[in-house]
Formats: sequence, C-alpha cells, structure tokens
Amino acid sequence: MSALSRVAGATLVGLLAAGCAQFTDDGGMAPVTDGIRREIGRDVVKLSTPEDARRARERVQALLAESLTEEAAVQVALLNNRGLQAAYNDLGISEADYVQASLPPNPAIVLNRTFGTGSFVEFGFQLVGNLLAFATLPAKTEIAKREFEEARYRAIATTLSLTINVRRAFIRALAAQQRLALLEQARETANASAQMMKQLGETGAANKLDQARVAAFYADLSVQVAQARLAVTTSREALTRILGLWGSDLDYRLPSRLPVLPAAVEALADVEIDAMRRRVDLIILRYEIVTLAKSANFVNATRYLSFLELGLGYRNEIETGSTGEQTSKNRYGIELGIVIPVFDTGQARLTAAQEIYMRAINRLVERSVNARSEARVAYSTYRATYDIARYYQSRIVPLRRQISSEVLLRYNGMLSDVFEVLIDERERINASIGSLDALRDYHLAVADLQAALTVGGTVPPSGVINTTPPPQTIPLGL
Repeated sequence: MSALSRVAGATLVGLLAAGCAQFTDDGGMAPVTDGIRREIGRDVVKLSTPEDARRARERVQALLAESLTEEAAVQVALLNNRGLQAAYNDLGISEADYVQASLPPNPAIVLNRTFGTGSFVEFGFQLVGNLLAFATLPAKTEIAKREFEEARYRAIATTLSLTINVRRAFIRALAAQQRLALLEQARETANASAQMMKQLGETGAANKLDQARVAAFYADLSVQVAQARLAVTTSREALTRILGLWGSDLDYRLPSRLPVLPAAVEALADVEIDAMRRRVDLIILRYEIVTLAKSANFVNATRYLSFLELGLGYRNEIETGSTGEQTSKNRYGIELGIVIPVFDTGQARLTAAQEIYMRAINRLVERSVNARSEARVAYSTYRATYDIARYYQSRIVPLRRQISSEVLLRYNGMLSDVFEVLIDERERINASIGSLDALRDYHLAVADLQAALTVGGTVPPSGVINTTPPPQTIPLGL
C-alpha cells in the first residue's frame, strides 16, 4: 500500500509540474514585436541586458548622425524611450504573475514536541495541503494566461501610441522651425525697407508717416519672430523628451521643410470596419470580457467552499514507567479543515464579479460606438485638411504672389503708396503662414487617422475580479 501511495504521489507531482507555465525567452515580447512590425514596419526591442542597450545605443547614434526624418524619429523613440521600456517591464511582470498562478501551492509541514507530567514525551509532525487551491489551479492558470495575453496587447497599444505621438511632435517641431525661417526672411526684407525709408526721409523724399508705417511693420515682424523662436524651442524640447535624448544627442538635425503634399489622398472604402478590425483598445476589451467571464464563473464555483485543507499527521508517544521501562506508541491520523458558510455565503463576491463583467461589456459597446465615430471624423479631417492645403498651394499663395508683383509695379510707377505695399506684404506673409499651417494640419491629420484606426484613445483600466477567497485559519491538530 505504501508503494502504491508513493507512485500516486509521484504521478500527482509530475502532472502538476507538467501543467506549470514556463517563462518565455524574451519576456513575452514576440507577439508585440510581430504586431508592431506588421502594423508600422518598425523594430522594437526590450532592453534586458547591457548588450541589448549597447546595440540600441549604437543604432540610435547612427540615426542621429543624419538629418532626422519622421520614420527615423519613430525608430529612435522605439529604441530609446524609457517609458516604453517600462511598459515592457509591465509585460514581464504580467508573465511572472501568470507563471506564479500556474504553480501549485507548497505543502506545509508542522513539527511539534510535547512534554507531559512525569516522563511523558510526545513528538509528531503534520503535512498540510490546501486542497481547494489544488482543485482550482487549472481555472486560475487559465485566467492568468488570459490576463497575460491582454497585457501583450496593452504593450502593443502603448507602443503604437508612442509612435503616433512621435509623429505629431516631429511635425510640430518641423513646422515651427519652418515658420521661424519664413518670418526671419520676411523681417530681413522689412528691415531693408525700413533702412531705405529712413534714408529717403533724411533726404526729404519720404514723409514721417510712411517711415513710421514701415518701422511699425518691422517691429511687428520682430515680435512674431520672437514668438516663433519660443515655439521652436518648446516644440523641439517636446520632441526631444519623447525621443528620450539628452547630453550630446541634443544636437540632432531636422529637415528644413515639411514633407510635400502628396498628389492625391488615400481613399479608404470603409474606415469603420477598418477601425473595428484593427483597433487595439477594442481587442483588449474583448480579451478582458472573456477573462472576466471566466473569473465570474470561478467565483460562483467557489462561493460556498472558500477554504479546504487536508492534514496528514504522525505522532510518537514515549512514556517511561516506574521501573524505567519505556513504552512507545505510534499514531497516524488525517484531518480535514473546512469553513461553514454561515455568515459569508460569497454572495457579495459573486455580485461584484457579475457587475464588473457587465461593466466591461458596457465599456466595449461604448468604445465601439465611439471608435466608429472617431474613425469617420479622422478620415473627414484627413480629406478636408488635404483639400485646404492643396487650395492654399494651388490658388491662394500663387494669387498673393501675383498681387504682390502688381502692387510693386504700381508702387514703382508711383500709382500706389507705401501703405498699400505694406498691406499687401502683410497679406502675402499671412498667406504663406496659412499655407504652412495647412500643410502641418494635414500631416497631423494623417497621424490622427492612424491613431483612430489602430490604437484609439486611452485604454481603460482593467476590471480585475478578486478570485482569492477571504483568508481563513483552521487549526489542524491530532
């Protein structure tokens, strides 16, 4: 019988060990890497070793050695942003929780030695195991596995959100830089006009009103240049932060101009269906609902039986008689500890689990409705900003240049005065800035459209159901 027990025990241990989850070689990063490469064609890496950090650093320096393009900026952030690395650490923590949940509980051994009156001595031990934990181990493992899969999609969502924010910061920094260059060029022209007007005033060829108008125009442009310089500093620092750069890396170079407007917009047949299929926040919520359903079923199954322990004991009693003769008695026993659900029947935990599950369903429905609307708005904005930028480039700016040429000819022919020239110059500058802003808004709309189709807004916090029964203490003793 003892041999049979040993075989049964070894078989049980083998089955439990076979059911235990194992750590992946990359901390669960393989699906994240594949998903990001499939979605945006970029590489992501978790910096787990000094060698990983060294290789990433070398690649970042190589990218920064050239003029930084938008795609290069995205790759730098994926390799260098430490907030993203912290999100990957969260994924590793989730994997550790999954592996931990798959492990069977360790048995406890209790040793005791008792001294009685006279020459009575007792020695014993107990081997105590949580039967409920063993019985519910497969269900807990499955729930933890689902939560780990959900954590992988959260890592993908964080990565996609970062790439979109990098694109937005890059476009804003580049537009601010180009705006400053445009205003500085206009101010140089205004400065030359002011100097010429001052010289003409000294000879009496220009009146004081014209001199004051030109000087005021130059002063106004000087203020706009100062504001543009501040915008360049703040927007570049925003880009620097999201790229994770500091020290000698701050001298990175940006292109001089925004990317040109494409010849035509991309026609998307049905952005709503695309958003429903690709958006990671919806995928996460679907995973969460399945996990919560399993958790609710688990709570329902254990609502009454929240504590069950089995104790196997051995006790040896030694008593010395008056003649000095010792008698020894061996005793074996088994005890079962169970909680009687008199006051806490588990109804509160079950109700909470059901409410959390329904909350997740309502969140998914709400997020799905919002996702459809966000996709429609993002695509409409994308089309509208393209049309506006195209109209600026094809009509407004060329017409302003034509008007400026005609006004200058009329001024040279003494058919118009300085005031009309200044008004025209201000309108021409405003048209150029408007065209630049329209081009910037178009590129931002491209990033916003990508966000609406892939990651959406902020992923809501996970609605975790507490599947751990309330702690109970049942004395076990022979």
